[in-house]
Amino acid sequence: MSADVKKSGSYNILNTLASLPTQQVLNEDGTYSGPGSEPKFYGDLRNPIGTANLEKNTTNGYNALGNIFAEVTFFKKLTFKTLGGIDFKFWDTMSFSPKYDWKPIPVPSSYRSEGSNKSLTYLWDNTLTYMDTFKDKHSLNVMIGSSAQSNAYNYVTGSIKEFLSDNYNQLNNGLLDPTVGGSRSEWSLLSFFGRINYSYDNRYLITATVRRDGTSRIVKENRWGTFPSFSAAWRISEEKFYKKNNILSDIKLRAGYGITGNQAVLDNYAAVTRLKTGQYIFNGTPVSTLYPLVMPNHDIKWETIEQSNIGFDLTLFSQRVNLTFDAYIKNTSNMLVSMVVPISSGYSDTYTPMTNAGKVQNKGFEVSIISHNITGKFEWNTELNFSYNKNKVVALDGDVPMYYGYQTHTVDKPVGAFYGYVTNGIFQNWNEVDNYAYQYQGNDPANSTAPGDIKFLDINNDGVVNDYDRTYIGNPTPKWNFSMNNSFAYKNFDLQIFFQGVAGNDIYNANRVTLEGMYTITNQTKKVLDRWTGEGTSNSVPRAIYSDPNKNTRNSNRFVEDGSYLRLKNLTFGYTLPQTLLKKAHLGTLRIYISAQNLWTITNYSGFDPEVQGGVDNSNYPLTWTASLGIDLKF
Repeated sequence: MSADVKKSGSYNILNTLASLPTQQVLNEDGTYSGPGSEPKFYGDLRNPIGTANLEKNTTNGYNALGNIFAEVTFFKKLTFKTLGGIDFKFWDTMSFSPKYDWKPIPVPSSYRSEGSNKSLTYLWDNTLTYMDTFKDKHSLNVMIGSSAQSNAYNYVTGSIKEFLSDNYNQLNNGLLDPTVGGSRSEWSLLSFFGRINYSYDNRYLITATVRRDGTSRIVKENRWGTFPSFSAAWRISEEKFYKKNNILSDIKLRAGYGITGNQAVLDNYAAVTRLKTGQYIFNGTPVSTLYPLVMPNHDIKWETIEQSNIGFDLTLFSQRVNLTFDAYIKNTSNMLVSMVVPISSGYSDTYTPMTNAGKVQNKGFEVSIISHNITGKFEWNTELNFSYNKNKVVALDGDVPMYYGYQTHTVDKPVGAFYGYVTNGIFQNWNEVDNYAYQYQGNDPANSTAPGDIKFLDINNDGVVNDYDRTYIGNPTPKWNFSMNNSFAYKNFDLQIFFQGVAGNDIYNANRVTLEGMYTITNQTKKVLDRWTGEGTSNSVPRAIYSDPNKNTRNSNRFVEDGSYLRLKNLTFGYTLPQTLLKKAHLGTLRIYISAQNLWTITNYSGFDPEVQGGVDNSNYPLTWTASLGIDLKF
């Protein structure tokens, strides 16, 4: 069981960076300041320090996780095991924003909202296992079983505005615009499976499994999926012809093939129409409505992942080095992605259903090395992991690209590739503007393309720069992932140093659209000091111009950056007290340690943090540097 309380103010990283640096935090009377009375000249961003301090968000969580099992053995070789588990989560939320009169935009009414959430998951597993060894060389393990899971989630919410006093801001005390909401959803998953493990003389190993999974998220016709897998291994070092030696003492070759299924990304009611109630005014009278919100997709089915792999395990140098290598090809079919729904259909184009839209391929390799570098009184061990992966979209329905935000799924390109225009320098004079492909032509620099604006490539050479000139401009998925953990021990002291990083990926730094756009009144990065101010002054940073008539901030490789980094993820130093002292206190072990996370990072990325999920940095909150002191105590 566990409980936690999370508290935070209102924060927006981008607004904080974009706020005017000349603005003081507090006025002379102690109230929070604003940028000025004219947003056109001073900007319209509220004081970020004030909102962070005054606006409150709290989450109280209570969790209970547990299981109980019974195991019975028949005839010494047959074992039945049944396990029941429960995962109960309950959390309530509260948000409060007081009213305040700051420049440039006051908040006239205070606001409070509360929510209560409950999630209950049940699990029931049953397995029957037969184990036997015969003629001293044949080992057999056969298992069949079933697994049933179900979840029920429900929530209620309420909110209200305006209180006689913000010091007494309970929902019952509110005066304006009360709202109430709530809903319930359920899902279940039923599985049947079997597995056979066979080993001959510890030299030849075979494993075969099959699963039959059914999910409530899909209609009956497509609800069930069958997913087999097979693997085999050959331990060459156990063969009679292999001469034992200390340089290469163990060799195992492995190969495998398997199919797995995925349905977890689906909404609980992915295959049916979801309805929504509302109101509108008809002849001055409120009328209740019921309308379809999300388009149904009765053809939705399991996403399947088919993977083949080969590899080997080596033990080297008197068991001081263990090396594992795996190469794989993974093909994802019936890929589950959000459907593009035109608003003309009558359904929401924001709340969209999932669809099976194509095929994705990942291929690469993984390497793991465990090394015992130094042994004895002083010990030094290293664990090194690195992998290479290349992915691409192999097929889409009709091979029509799918666009969302700054990204796209396009055949023969990486999943979620960045998509936009390609920059080609800066217009230095009117002659260059007049003799280049049409962008936003005109004679008024305030309303058209002019010297100082960015040239964008005319990819199709039709003389016009438009949507047809957008192209692939970056890959958000790392090609390389790597980590290294070094552990040292001397007498009662221990030290662990863990590094982690990625390479071969790009980040779309969407923060720079605002912070280097120079099209409105916000703070800018120092890079704009190198902006174009006249012919020959810059060929990379455009001019500063209100409203950006040339759309210099359009999606382009201008904001795509190298996302590679190497980070010191964890550093821990500990000391274990001697047993002679602990025995007197009747203690088993006592270790005191100090630990620090995210100490430093090497990267070329200009943003706060290169560890960006999905590849787009749009006001992402960075990882924090933390330090802790702790005690491990065992009786």
